[in-house]
Amino acid sequence: MDALTLDMVLVLIILVATIIMFVTEVVRIDVTALLVLVVIGVLGLIKPGDVLAGFSSNAVVAIIAVMIMGEALDRVGVMNRLAQLMIAVGGRSQRRMLVLLTSSAAGLSGLIQNVGVAALYLPITERIAVVKQTPISHLMMPMGFAALLGGSITLVASGSMILLNDVLLASAETLGLDIEPFGLFAPAPVGIALAISGTLLFVLFGRRLLPAIEPGRDPRQAMAEVATTYGLDQTVRPYVLTEDSPLRLRQISMTESDSGGVLVVAIHTGDGEGLIVAPGRDYVLTASSVVGLVGPPDELEAFVEEYQLEPAKSDPFAMLRDPEHAGLAEVVVRPGSRIVGKTVGQMRLRSVFGVNLLAIHRHGELFVEALRDKRLRSGDVLVLFATWQRVDHLTRETALVPLSTYPTEPPRTGKQWWAMGAFLMAMGLVLATDLQLAVALLVGAVIVLLSRTLSATEAYRAVSWRTVFLLAGLIPLGRAVEETGTAAWIAEMVITATGELPLWGIQLAIALLTMAFTLTISNVGAAVLLIPLAANVAVGVDADPAQFAMIVAIAASNSFLIPTHQVNALLMGPGGYESADYLRAGAPMTVLFLVVLVVTINIFI
Repeated sequence: MDALTLDMVLVLIILVATIIMFVTEVVRIDVTALLVLVVIGVLGLIKPGDVLAGFSSNAVVAIIAVMIMGEALDRVGVMNRLAQLMIAVGGRSQRRMLVLLTSSAAGLSGLIQNVGVAALYLPITERIAVVKQTPISHLMMPMGFAALLGGSITLVASGSMILLNDVLLASAETLGLDIEPFGLFAPAPVGIALAISGTLLFVLFGRRLLPAIEPGRDPRQAMAEVATTYGLDQTVRPYVLTEDSPLRLRQISMTESDSGGVLVVAIHTGDGEGLIVAPGRDYVLTASSVVGLVGPPDELEAFVEEYQLEPAKSDPFAMLRDPEHAGLAEVVVRPGSRIVGKTVGQMRLRSVFGVNLLAIHRHGELFVEALRDKRLRSGDVLVLFATWQRVDHLTRETALVPLSTYPTEPPRTGKQWWAMGAFLMAMGLVLATDLQLAVALLVGAVIVLLSRTLSATEAYRAVSWRTVFLLAGLIPLGRAVEETGTAAWIAEMVITATGELPLWGIQLAIALLTMAFTLTISNVGAAVLLIPLAANVAVGVDADPAQFAMIVAIAASNSFLIPTHQVNALLMGPGGYESADYLRAGAPMTVLFLVVLVVTINIFI
């Protein structure tokens, strides 16, 4: 075994430090990736021209294009039509509905990123559970696992699959090998087999593996209790602020702090401002204004008497009692978003977005007091009261995914053919031409923009820039691991440790190592770091480097044991799951996944 050089020691230190920082999240993972990039550049561990190569990477640009096209498909109403179709076809059979839900989620995840599919399917799954009176917990996790497995069907649906050819070809160049890049549907037989096996697991054993959370309960029951507590039956009661009222010239923040649960959800003034929904905390109440109050009847009556308010002769808040215009909405914090870790006060929900936050539901616990100081976590469910237009604006501007169904901007049905045509054009170019993956996908993204299916601003918002910077920052680390000889050194250690095993045993060890990395760092990070390692191991045991690289890419796309993957974290709160639920269902899923992966990879790849 060759001795470690100074550069190899430095790379190993950076690699271990990166994993520790990813697990502990001392700083955001995208910031960690940029820090790694800077350290590698300063230490000169790779060529100067390669330090920033991640930002121009074929994989990075391809991911951006996929995100834009996925957003376009959502905006034109394709997902809503899919939900209606599944409800109609599924009938009364829970198993049939489960098969439809998981197979469609897996199929769509083969075309757009699995996190996006999970976010799109979350309200669809919730709606199906309510309509069919099926426990939400029996549908949400199978849908999420199907979205994860479906990302293995093509090379464009997950970060690790998009990276596969780029990292493999770079490794092949270092190793002096001539390797043909994989085609778009090269992993399809393996991915389809994985998706089918995952669906069968839940169809046959789902009732034993998953908790039975009744329809309309946990956390939806908790949300209904919040509505009762606050009197939010969409009845906004109008009262006039008299000249003698103690509320005159007081800020709303001071008013609500002593209100006993009464909220000022709207104001109507006669000075030209008109109707103000969800006025800011620093808004100063003035005489003759009409305030719209909601709250428990007893508290509301005491509040009106104490502050000398008079019932309004006319009602300027009729719109807020119309379920077509306003009401309660539930939204969930999307994992990995920029709002995770921020306080509610920093989001300025009232002053910027015009919505009232009533409660936060977090893993079975309900918070209704001192909400401004609460730091948001992945999977938190926020209960809001506002006009639907405001709620829709909030979910589009921030990383909040709507759970409840409410009227929003009508789907741009006139652009459906543009969106679907752009997507099909991009896929056709990938399949039928020699264009780079990124260029082919960008054709679809440009069609979306030129046809005005999405505006440029909407396209920018559709891109998860955190993912982009994470990927661009980690690509140089992967090159450093390869070019300094660190990958070859680790590969030699792996060969020594698994030398007595048959080929399938070595493949299983590579898959297990990859899944362990994926549970602690991102799938992108696992792929960037382990594809070069796998290629080196394959050369050492006289196997196919491309086959071993495919094992890493597919294994990195899937994570079932703990809710660290973004898909699992997103669905944990809405599904009412605990970490133990993922372990109970994820353990057999992981064993099944590894068996099917190793068997099918040797048959089809």
